Amino acid sequence: MSVLNEFMELLSGHFDNSEQFEEMKKEGKVFPLARHINTVCNDRIDNIPAGFNGIFMLEESYYTTDGRTHASPHLFLFTEGEDGSVKLSSYDMPKGYDNDSFTFEKLGRLDFKSLKPSVKFTPAVYRFKDGCWEGGSVSMFSPVLKFTLFERFSRDRLEVSETMEVNGKRTFGYDDPIIYKRCSL
Repeated sequence: MSVLNEFMELLSGHFDNSEQFEEMKKEGKVFPLARHINTVCNDRIDNIPAGFNGIFMLEESYYTTDGRTHASPHLFLFTEGEDGSVKLSSYDMPKGYDNDSFTFEKLGRLDFKSLKPSVKFTPAVYRFKDGCWEGGSVSMFSPVLKFTLFERFSRDRLEVSETMEVNGKRTFGYDDPIIYKRCSL
């Protein structure tokens, strides 16, 4: 099995942080209940060039805070580097979809030629280190809006740290990474 396929096997599936959420709630900490549904979707994309070695994944993220759930879907492309690293590139949401309709269940046919890489997101690079994959990136979404991503993936969990800063002041993110564990729906 290729490095990329092994990596994608770790990321594909349904994950939530319900265990961590309950622990934080007992400690009186404000923390989101978060869920990811990660689905490889190359089979829904037409006109992928012959010899294309990337894997597209639709990540459906749901964050519940104060009893309200916010959907945040993303289309990612994963490719394998010559050094055994894996690169994550983000793509703009395809036309005709919004945060509520961009789900695998509602995903129609997409045309590879119409997919646009995000110009704001700096690709994240992951390397295998000490039994897990880790990596991330820093993106400037605007001259004053900075997005920082750091992730660590292993067989038993996905650790995700995301922060947004406006003029150096954090406007989104938590001190602790969100720890997702595989679950069944």
